[in-house]
Amino acid sequence: MGEFQSQQFNLGVKATAAERKGNGFSTKCASLVKQQRARLYIMRRCATMLLCWYIHGDD
Repeated sequence: MGEFQSQQFNLGVKATAAERKGNGFSTKCASLVKQQRARLYIMRRCATMLLCWYIHGDD
């Protein structure tokens, strides 16, 4: 009976380690998505600014 309980406890520890790994991946993925969105935002702002300068430069 004691052996069964220790095996059950070990499975719980492995599941917790797997959850941490999954959370780490999710956190890293979310961070990369956030960084990419920031880059796209900056590029969009730069393109808009350059386009406005080009349009108003013809006056």
